Amino acid sequence: MSAPDFDLLAHYYDLEHGAYDADFALYLGFAARTGSPVLELGCGTGRLLLALAAAGYSVTGVDVSAAMLARAQQKLAARPDLAGRVRLVQADARDLALEQRFALAFWAINSFMHLTTQAAQLRALARTKEALRDGGLLIIDVFHPDLAMLAEADGRLVHDATWPAGEGGLPLLRLSSRRHDQANQLLDVTYVYDQLRADGTVARAVAPFAMRYLHRFEAELLLERAGFAVEALYGGYELDEFSTASERMIFVARKGP
Repeated sequence: MSAPDFDLLAHYYDLEHGAYDADFALYLGFAARTGSPVLELGCGTGRLLLALAAAGYSVTGVDVSAAMLARAQQKLAARPDLAGRVRLVQADARDLALEQRFALAFWAINSFMHLTTQAAQLRALARTKEALRDGGLLIIDVFHPDLAMLAEADGRLVHDATWPAGEGGLPLLRLSSRRHDQANQLLDVTYVYDQLRADGTVARAVAPFAMRYLHRFEAELLLERAGFAVEALYGGYELDEFSTASERMIFVARKGP
C-alpha cells in the first residue's frame, strides 16, 4: 500500500480506531518486561504511541504516510506532558534505517499485512531486526484466517458503519468491498466513504488497498528465516492460548544472533 493510499485513509482513521484500546494492556505489559525504547511500525495516527508514552516509555513511531503522522503530531501537540518521549519518523519499513536500537518493536492490528509480498515482508523484518537490540522482542498481531470470512469476500458491497458526526457534524457512512485471491493469499479491499453535506448532496471518497494474510506455520517460518526465534503465539490480547477458534495470531519473537 502506497503513502497516498494511507494519506486518504488518515482522514477517517480515528473515527474507526481512535477509541480502540483492547490491545493496550498487551503492549504495556511487554514494554514493562523490556523497558524503553519502543518502536512501532505502521504507527498510524499515534493511538498506541500516546498510551505507551503516557505510561512513561520512550517511543518511536514509523509510518509511510505523512498524513497519518501529521494527525499523530497534532495529538502530541495537545499533550505537552509527553514532550520528549515520542519521536515520529516518516519511512517505508522496508527501507528503515535508524541509529537507535530498541528493546521492543511491534506491528499492531494487521499493519504487517500491508506488506503484500513475501519479499516485502522479509525485507521489512530484516530492517526491524537491525533496529532491535540483541535479544530484543518483536510482536506481530494479525488476524487468524477464517475460511467462512474469506468465502464471503466475493466482491459484495456491504455497509460497515455510520458515524453520526463526520465533517460539519453530519453523518458519514462507510461501505466496503472485499475480494479474496486465494492463490496469492490476498484480500483486495475497497473502502467507500460517503459524507453527507449541508446541501443534501454526498461527497464520496474511495480508498482501495490490498492485504496479504498469513497462516500460522508460514508466519513462524518467515520469522525464523529473518533471524528471529519465535517465543510464543497467542490467540488474543489476554494472551489466550492459540486455537482453531482464535480470532488473532499474536507472535512474540526474539532477535537471534
